[in-house]
Amino acid sequence: MKPFASILAAATLSVFCQQAAFAAPEAAYPSKPVKIVVGYAPGGSSDAVARLVASRLSDKLGQTFVVENRPGAASNIAAATVARSPNDGYTILLGSNASTINVSLYKELPFDFQKDFEPVALLTRFPNIMVVNNTVPVKSVQEFINYAKANPKGIFFASSGAGSSTRLSAELFKMMTGVEMEHVQYKGSAPALVDLMGGNVDVVVDTLAATLPQVRA
Repeated sequence: MKPFASILAAATLSVFCQQAAFAAPEAAYPSKPVKIVVGYAPGGSSDAVARLVASRLSDKLGQTFVVENRPGAASNIAAATVARSPNDGYTILLGSNASTINVSLYKELPFDFQKDFEPVALLTRFPNIMVVNNTVPVKSVQEFINYAKANPKGIFFASSGAGSSTRLSAELFKMMTGVEMEHVQYKGSAPALVDLMGGNVDVVVDTLAATLPQVRA
């Protein structure tokens, strides 16, 4: 398998583009720059994947692919931006599991994922891991559980959005262990991890891709 093909085949982030992108084009596609919209702040795993894919697509297709970050509302702002764009395949959404989870979290959305978008490729699979600020006196998950139970409502966890896997993973951890943690929401993994390292929050459950550089540091 060629390196580029393995990137596209490798994949929890999904790329969606509007359905009309698959209509027979009048000219060879792409004939102008293509925008890849990301629903999270720069520096996180979604942003990193988008920039890697944009670079490889630019090299492969000989046209510029530009990444545009539109964080906020659990990636709904980015999705709405793409849904309102012309149906020409030149505005693509780098989706995530939040793209499907949000349907259950929000009563009304300014788009319909089943009607307004078409899945193109599954790009990445990232395991989530738990990381804590180095001032938290624990070295294992069990030690963290004991510490959290000894400090009820004194533990703050960060996430990259309401419908993100980072939020749901932490909530699942709370349900399974019975610990209490207060949620602090950010517009992406990067700002959440910055505050974790700065001591403003205690713990983050995030993708290995986003957290590994800090773990190794």
